[in-house]
Amino acid sequence: MTISDTAIKAAKPRPDKPYKLPDEKGMYVYIHTNGSKYFRLDYRFEGKRKTLALGVYPETTLKDAREKREIARKQITDGIDPSENKKAIKESRAESAANSFEIVAREWGAKKVNDWDDKNNRSKRMLERNIFPWLGNKPITDILPKDILACLRRVEDRGTIETAHRTLQICGQVFRYAVATSRVDRDITPDLRGALPPAKGEHFAAITEPKQAAELLRAIDSYQGSLSAISALKLAPMVFVRPGELRAAEWKHIDFDAREWRYFVTKTKTEHIVPLSTQAIAILLELHPLTGHGRFIFASERTPRGDRCMSENTLNAALKRLGYGKDVMTAHGFRAMARTILDEVLGIRPDFIEHQLAHAVRDANGRAYNRTSHLAERHKMMQSWSDYLDNLKNGAQVIELKKMV
Repeated sequence: MTISDTAIKAAKPRPDKPYKLPDEKGMYVYIHTNGSKYFRLDYRFEGKRKTLALGVYPETTLKDAREKREIARKQITDGIDPSENKKAIKESRAESAANSFEIVAREWGAKKVNDWDDKNNRSKRMLERNIFPWLGNKPITDILPKDILACLRRVEDRGTIETAHRTLQICGQVFRYAVATSRVDRDITPDLRGALPPAKGEHFAAITEPKQAAELLRAIDSYQGSLSAISALKLAPMVFVRPGELRAAEWKHIDFDAREWRYFVTKTKTEHIVPLSTQAIAILLELHPLTGHGRFIFASERTPRGDRCMSENTLNAALKRLGYGKDVMTAHGFRAMARTILDEVLGIRPDFIEHQLAHAVRDANGRAYNRTSHLAERHKMMQSWSDYLDNLKNGAQVIELKKMV
């Protein structure tokens, strides 16, 4: 005799003890006193009576249970114990989970990466944002170059090709660690050489780790120099414009009421707007009594009338005096610092960042955004950025900002 789904559904528990609803070929439904219903298969293997669990009703349907029964019967015919086979599969899955990409990567980070426990660690943030959501649970042995490339394409689509290259490098380090610990046979990331567009790196040394940035900001606060140099040095990380644009800033381009700095970018031949945070306004107001009578905000000390701006070497020389040589940090490096941390730590939309960097940003139809695009959101971003720098400098526990939409 066989049973039907209707019969299983209608079967009621007995208060005194469990009972069975038999199907055929050794399968039955075991009905517990609490009403739970289990599909089971009794069979003999090498002279011993055994029972195999086939699933719980109704999550496992009657049809599914019968299919599992037939698979088990075929295994018995082939000399395979279904119960032992099921146990082996479970152990294999557990082993695969222990060797998932995320498990291996976090193990690598804990052993090989300085300050890995810091929630703002750049390597960890890149993996958590760009790789783990798609490949974290996958056994590292099953990952193919195309899987990693798919993740990198998502980063590339956000407009952050430098981050895509850096993420690939980190994946390579994880794979080489997996090779060293006998998880995989080889590092597959070299197979992706040439798959990404070349990074546009400008080869300016930059500090992009939040912890090191905090140390730099504190050093800047201790700088002993002219008020113009000190002001420019403090303003540089807040506005992250090109050094030549900063030192040539003119008072007539500052709108204190609108809290904006508007000027023409000669490199891209476009008008640009820099929203000014409360902290940036304070720096300018402090400097205004000294240079406000002249043309340039950061006037050269050699021209009292203010008709020449400070030298192009001033900021880099100041950084060098603070112990940051050109191989560690440059005035231009504040742009990379902002671009990296805003994207990878604070999760700000990449098009907001790129637009604020005065890069060529285009919309979905390929049209160039005008200078006022997302201006309200950029005002919020720039204030949040200055607040973040203050928290970083003061050693406070920095709360990660929610991603702007």
